[in-house]
Amino acid sequence: QVQLVESGGGLVQPGGSLRLSCAASGIIFRLYAMGWYRQAPGKLRELVATIGSGGTINYAGSVKGRFTISRDNAKNTVYLQMNSLKPEDTAVYYCNSNYYSQSYWGQGTQVTVSS
Repeated sequence: QVQLVESGGGLVQPGGSLRLSCAASGIIFRLYAMGWYRQAPGKLRELVATIGSGGTINYAGSVKGRFTISRDNAKNTVYLQMNSLKPEDTAVYYCNSNYYSQSYWGQGTQVTVSS
């Protein structure tokens, strides 16, 4: 049974930081590309950042320079360090694992940026 469990969301003031974690089980983690996506109310889910099995990284333009994705294959965990947060970063953040046609999603964690 595949599980992706996100944690680390919460309420933060503009300019603040949060670190999201996604712990995976039931997959051979090192083979999977991992990603973070987000969905704000009334909007489509969008890509935030991805990291391939070989370490190739891709960021959405809106977060480049502020967010950092990383993975620890020994802990089966992917992270998203979010700095200089803005109100427009408010969304539910989802973890995704992808290997060829096998794609799995976590349940999401809420990030709210507000003063």
